[in-house]
Order: sequence, then structure tokens, then C-alpha cells
Amino acid sequence: MRSGTRHTRRVATASFVGTAIEIYDFNIYGLTAALIFGPQFFPTFSPVAGTLAAFVTFGAGFIARPLGSVVLSHLGDRVGRKSTLVASLVIMGAATFLTGLLPTYAVIGVWAPVLLVVLRLVQGFAVGGEWGGAVVLGVEHAPTHRRAFFGSFTQMSNPVGIVLASLTFVLLTTYLPADVFSSWGWRIPFLASIVLIGLGMWVRLGVAESPDFTAVQRSGAISRSPVRDLIIDNWREMLLGGLSSTAAPTLGYLMFVYMLAYSRQALGLPPTYVL
Repeated sequence: MRSGTRHTRRVATASFVGTAIEIYDFNIYGLTAALIFGPQFFPTFSPVAGTLAAFVTFGAGFIARPLGSVVLSHLGDRVGRKSTLVASLVIMGAATFLTGLLPTYAVIGVWAPVLLVVLRLVQGFAVGGEWGGAVVLGVEHAPTHRRAFFGSFTQMSNPVGIVLASLTFVLLTTYLPADVFSSWGWRIPFLASIVLIGLGMWVRLGVAESPDFTAVQRSGAISRSPVRDLIIDNWREMLLGGLSSTAAPTLGYLMFVYMLAYSRQALGLPPTYVL
């Protein structure tokens, strides 16, 4: 019993750490879009238009998130929760790291913003399957009377990832000269994420597959098309949950990303004031 409780805590930790890392990766893009991507990837536009274009690339990630949730949740119900979450973390880490290596418009021309959008779509795809899968893994490992508690660890990791991203940019904009930060310093958070991804992989590979999924797998009762079953049997709940969950992220990113760009361009404030 004690061993089971210890493993349940490890699963909760894996859900917390993995999701926090993916949220960090997802949000450093937003901060960089507000500060850097306009002049580096859209230099032929005016400053305002360049920032708007950078925000469009940021929004591309949200277009890919529903697709990622459909594909990865399907795989989670067919192949397993653990392996799907590991795949989500690897995909997100690869896209984030490659963004840090991406040449700018001055080097490869129009291919720079094109590749930026592609990598952002990959990021969105990966994070689309992260949150729900991590919650399911934590809940299915937890004792029946504590499932809400252990399932909440994934949600608690969201602000941790956001704060980590913000603190990273506070340090960089404080200690690096402005020209160094705009030239190559902005790449540091993207490249450094490979270390965080390694940590997340180590934690997640150390947990067992969900006992509920294992039981269903052994019984041969795995659905051939989980997504179709969801749409047919629970479309109302799916629609209500999807629409109701848009309010908090919309307000959050409005404050977290847009206000950073507005305060810098319209008010002339240094980034650290808002970060």
C-alpha cells in the first residue's frame, strides 16, 4: 500500500513536471513574439504590422491544439497513456529547440516566417494532447477517493510554466544588452528547453502505464475509434467543455502576451516592468 502511494505521488509529479515544461515551451514563444519575432522575421513590415504578424504565428499554435488533442487522445486510448505523453513531450521539445536554431529573415528570406509557423503548429499539436492526457494518467493511478486531488496536479503546473517563462525573460532582458538579446539572446530559452525536456522524460519514463488502461487492454475491450465514440456518446459534454475552457486562456494571453507588446511599443516601458 505504501509502495502504491509512493508511485501515485511519482505519477502526480510526472504529470506536474511534464505539463509545466510544455507550458513553459508554449509560452516562451508568446513572449518572443511580443518582443523579437516582428523585426527578426517580418522586417519588411512596419513595427506594428510586424508585431501583428508575429501574433498571427503565435495564434497558429491554437489552431493546431484541437487537432493534437484529437490525434493524441485517440492514441492514448488505443496505445496507452504513458507512451502518448512521452511522445507529446518529445514533439514539443523538438519544435521548441528547432525554433531556437531557426535562421531569421535576413538569412533565408521568406522561408524564415514559413518555418516559424510550421514549428508553431507542431508546438500546438503537441500541447493539445498534453493536458488531458496528463490528467487522465494521474487520475487513473490515484485511489478512488483521491482522484480529484491527484488530477489537480496537472492544472497546478500551468501557472508554474508561465512564471518560469516570464522569469527567464526577466533575467535575459535585465542582464543582456538590448542588441545582444535581440540578436541571439532570445534563442537561449528555446535551446535551454532541451534540458527541461530531458528532465521531463526522465520523470515520465519512470512511471507505469495506467492500471485502468492496462485492464481494458488485457480484456480486449479497447475501442477501435475512441474519438468517434466520444462524438456520438458525449458530444454535448465535449462541446460544453471545449467552449467553457476558452475564457481563461483568452484573458490570460491577452494580459501575458499582448500587454507586453503594447507597453513596450505604445508606452515605451522596458519589458521587465511588465514581465
